[in-house]
Amino acid sequence: MENGGGDVPENANDHCPGTQSEAAGKADACAGCPNQQICATAPKGPDPDLLAIIERMNTVKHKILVLSGKGGVGKSTFSAQLSFALAEMDYQVGLLDIDICGPSIPKMLGLEGQDIHQSNLGWSPVYVESNLGVMSIGFMLPNPDDAVIWRGPRKNGLIKQFLKDVDWGEIDYLVVDAPPGTSDEHISIVQYLQIAGIDGAIIVTTPQQVSLIDVKKEINFCKKVGVPVLGVVENMSGLRQAFSDMKFVKPSEAGETDATEWALNYIKEKAPELLSIVACSEVFDSSKGGAEKMCQEMEVPFLGKVPMDPQLCKAAEEGRSCFTDQKCSASAPALKSIIKKLVKTK
Repeated sequence: MENGGGDVPENANDHCPGTQSEAAGKADACAGCPNQQICATAPKGPDPDLLAIIERMNTVKHKILVLSGKGGVGKSTFSAQLSFALAEMDYQVGLLDIDICGPSIPKMLGLEGQDIHQSNLGWSPVYVESNLGVMSIGFMLPNPDDAVIWRGPRKNGLIKQFLKDVDWGEIDYLVVDAPPGTSDEHISIVQYLQIAGIDGAIIVTTPQQVSLIDVKKEINFCKKVGVPVLGVVENMSGLRQAFSDMKFVKPSEAGETDATEWALNYIKEKAPELLSIVACSEVFDSSKGGAEKMCQEMEVPFLGKVPMDPQLCKAAEEGRSCFTDQKCSASAPALKSIIKKLVKTK
């Protein structure tokens, strides 16, 4: 195969001009190449800001991307709880939200309404605790309901600014919560972090095939751009809920009426032992093996399953850690197990 200069992907067409060439993604030789769109939209040539990014990232020991193929699979919830857990393990942690159009991290960390402050060292993160700092475009919006209607170059510019201007200080982990899919933001964050040494990516999915189809694309994206896949997390892996927390309804032709009080009183009287058990239900179809089987097929690590836990959803809504009390009894142990695997790997 005859190809151009350096930075030529293994699966490139003949006569590839190289990913850093001005002709990348645009030359005749690029037609039909699986990398064409990525090459055409990626920044070209030496970037004068890269040195500033390298210098800033030198104070960060580990850099972890959290990705998903689809939205709504709990990626930001996982990023938030991962950051809470690492901070509670006495690590110095930064959480960077690069979901420019849908920044949910401020709410999930209980930081809505906070502002970014600047000093002579750069932008200061907003701190949850002394060892957990957060940065998000959500802190820059005058109104949290404002839509961010930006094209790719402007999004990429803000991501670059986050990386070179935020003063994280000396930290152990930088967790980067990315938007779903494989878009401009992903190309930019990978390009900028690779020069500073990225540990890899965690990919979050739900068990059903409609989600796993897109996760496979996400894994292939990571392989294509050279980002190690640290592992896949199967989130919402079956509903787990204490029987005593369930609601009951009585259907009729006129509609549904709440029967919770009656049902719980009946159970207390007739079968009180039921109140101490946890009800389980497979919400999503995992009959084809779910994420675990997919990981075996694609030869990437499987980190574990996190059940759908209403108490975890409530913790995210309230912007708090699920590890500080016993309420998230279904999800917290599963999350802890996954996070211990990650820390051990690091």
